[in-house]
Amino acid sequence: MAGLKGKHMFGIVKVGEKGQIVIPAEARKIFDIKPGDSLLMLGDEEQGIAIVKSEPFIQFAEEIFKAKESREEDK
Repeated sequence: MAGLKGKHMFGIVKVGEKGQIVIPAEARKIFDIKPGDSLLMLGDEEQGIAIVKSEPFIQFAEEIFKAKESREEDK
């Protein structure tokens, strides 16, 4: 994907007998994915599957809950 900054194609991965895939080393390096990291799998039946690090989503959810609690305390 030459010329598309920040866009990558890491190749083809195969699904094993247990439904597992191996994330290519280059992708793990670029996205700083290490053993033990939690990943969130999203799916859209028309567009496909996306796998992202879960930490930003968890932090976002925590901020939403804190804001909600704060508003409820102000009532």
